[in-house]
Amino acid sequence: MSEQNDIPRVDVVRGNPTDEELAAIVAVVSEAYTQEAASAVVDDTPSFDAWTRSRRLRRPLARGGWGRFGG
Repeated sequence: MSEQNDIPRVDVVRGNPTDEELAAIVAVVSEAYTQEAASAVVDDTPSFDAWTRSRRLRRPLARGGWGRFGG
């Protein structure tokens, strides 16, 4: 049901439901679908691979006291 004007299709396999019973089941299923679609969101937290995680744990390389030694 991508648009509001879509007509849902219901195939009755057994029994003889009334129009009111069919309308009730369509309303219940449509509402359940709408609630599920509204709560289905993509997780926006960034995912880090193992290399990125290990880089964050280590200090960056620094020249230290011997950085300007010319030998």
